[in-house]
Amino acid sequence: MDKMAFSAQIKVCFGDIDNAGIVYYPRFMHYFHVALEEFFSSEIGVEYARVIHKYGMGFPTVHLEADFRRRLRFGDRINLEVWVRDIGRTSITWAYTGYKTGEKDAVVVEGHNVTVCVDMTSFDKKDIPEWLRKELEAYQKRCA
Repeated sequence: MDKMAFSAQIKVCFGDIDNAGIVYYPRFMHYFHVALEEFFSSEIGVEYARVIHKYGMGFPTVHLEADFRRRLRFGDRINLEVWVRDIGRTSITWAYTGYKTGEKDAVVVEGHNVTVCVDMTSFDKKDIPEWLRKELEAYQKRCA
């Protein structure tokens, strides 16, 4: 099975590290979101901000889990793969696997989050639009 998941490369900045000199764990959640925004641009063909402002929909996280495997330090780079694990009627489960750049076998972080499609005016849940569902399903097939 040849998986071709989208991967975003993120550099660990000084503001990402804690007093111990390693990435402060909540920063990984930020990295997940950065990778997700880049995924929308590269794989869906639309900027994430455009989804919010033009299409009037957002995807707030309602559940989040992560396992931290190795440390990262200032200046390191992480390749963060984005997977579409599940597409529900109103929700999407995203999965992430992060590797230290140049060390494909060295998993740094694994995690997933569930987002819910909402109308940005009312913040009510809404069905995932068909155009987005088709793009996400096509991505799942490419990565299977």
